[in-house]
Amino acid sequence: MAKIIQLSEPEAALRLLLLDVCEYIGTLDGYSKPHLRFTGGWVRDKLLGTASNDIDIGIDTMTGLSFGMRMKEYLELPEAKAKHPQSALAKLAKIEANPEKSKHLETVATKILGFDIDLVNLRKETYSEDSRNPQIEFGNPVEDALRRDATVNALFYSLEKCEVEDLTDQGLNDIRDKIIRTPLCPYQTFKDDPLRVLRAIRFASRLGWRIDKKAEQAMSAYDIGNALKTKISRERVCIELIKMLKGPHPYQAFGLIDRLDLYHTIFTMFSEESTHAAKTKHWKKSYGQLRAIVSAVTGDPSQSPEPSNKLVNIRSILLSNPIDAPNDVYHAWLLCAFVPWARVSPAVPQKSKGKAPPRPAALVARDGLKADNQTVKLIDNAIRDLKDIIHLKDAANVADPPVTFPLGPGQESPIRSKQGMAIRRWGPYWRSSVMFALLTQVAENSEDNDEELLEGYAQWLKQLRHLDLLEVYRIEPLVTSQHLLENIHPNPGAWMSKALDMGIAWQLAHPGSTDIEAALLEIKSKKNELGPMTLKRKGIQ
Repeated sequence: MAKIIQLSEPEAALRLLLLDVCEYIGTLDGYSKPHLRFTGGWVRDKLLGTASNDIDIGIDTMTGLSFGMRMKEYLELPEAKAKHPQSALAKLAKIEANPEKSKHLETVATKILGFDIDLVNLRKETYSEDSRNPQIEFGNPVEDALRRDATVNALFYSLEKCEVEDLTDQGLNDIRDKIIRTPLCPYQTFKDDPLRVLRAIRFASRLGWRIDKKAEQAMSAYDIGNALKTKISRERVCIELIKMLKGPHPYQAFGLIDRLDLYHTIFTMFSEESTHAAKTKHWKKSYGQLRAIVSAVTGDPSQSPEPSNKLVNIRSILLSNPIDAPNDVYHAWLLCAFVPWARVSPAVPQKSKGKAPPRPAALVARDGLKADNQTVKLIDNAIRDLKDIIHLKDAANVADPPVTFPLGPGQESPIRSKQGMAIRRWGPYWRSSVMFALLTQVAENSEDNDEELLEGYAQWLKQLRHLDLLEVYRIEPLVTSQHLLENIHPNPGAWMSKALDMGIAWQLAHPGSTDIEAALLEIKSKKNELGPMTLKRKGIQ
């Protein structure tokens, strides 16, 4: 592979500026001229033909902060302003070392010529047995390259020589062969910093590459998995997982997690008994089917065979939520990750009265991954509504007769009311919950193929669209609280919530009707269901 990178005009201007700063520093008392290298991800991406505005700059003789201060001095000189008129330097931001965010050394971040720049000295790292936080020392270019997580991330671009430096002697070949490999012994690399296990999976799935066999063997070792569980913060695990799921190939990430036996390490409750309650034996069917559904909209032949109409129909409804369209596919992959937890019951059964105990999947998200509240709620709701969704889908496919729209005068649609009230019960993210139910049933399906199951979902979703129920959770109630207080009973209470639901159910059964009196009569006819109360006879005879 060629060692020459073609710089863009702004990149070339940045290179010349930095070289001039190095020359300036070499003239100062007590300083030697530094040699600079663009490092890591920028080099990899340029070789792959991908532009990047994030550049890490490795410095061999001084800290990033010291270099940044000298650069600021240089740019204030009249001759520098004349030579580099567009090179205004943004404020230097000192970034403290933070191993939990994979920042093992303080750096200086700034912005110049449109690039986000990190300035950091070359270093070597020494790890202890009980921590992923290394001892940091100044290092030479080879030591800095060898400490990195993958050979493709250990490539440097020398600003002086204008060429790529492959100091591991493997990075360029691994880019050519599309391999993720560690520069040093993979077992020791992952033992030193177990987060590198997840980073390897993320890079492999992002690039669509394979992981070196020796690296895979080390990644699947029991003590490496245990170190990943105990030495790495769960917040950091969650960040890496989210990056995988939002990347271009989540299917590959799940396949690696599954095949390398890392599921229970990542999706854990920190209790062996509870953690292994999740069954992954048929999980592959779920993420395989999700890949087929997601690719049905793109029609990408490299991702799956020609998509069937049923998959296109499922995709067009379940992955098109108008309230959060950009995250539809991400939510689908996120929920797919929790399919093995779908049927796991709480260890402590619910008491006859009182709040239900947290569902295990929600605990895994909340405590095992430190996910945000919205994510935990999305997962918890999907499992809460799982049985209800499956029951309603099965009932609709078996028993409900077709409905012709629009309805004629005086006609009503109990089917529309029943289905619509269920969707309102499931909430605005009902599509995600239905996708979770589908993927759960795929994993549980004992048949040779899932065609009948998928056809059932496709027909049900088609019916929901036909009944104009896809956005039913947004419907404005015809009967309001004020109507209830004026016409049913003057005192508010728990009964009002039930009464409002009755009004909406009537409204759904009579699409297009604005007859408030008829809706109120329906509520009055079911007064026994509102609880013990005396109805106020006002406006209703």
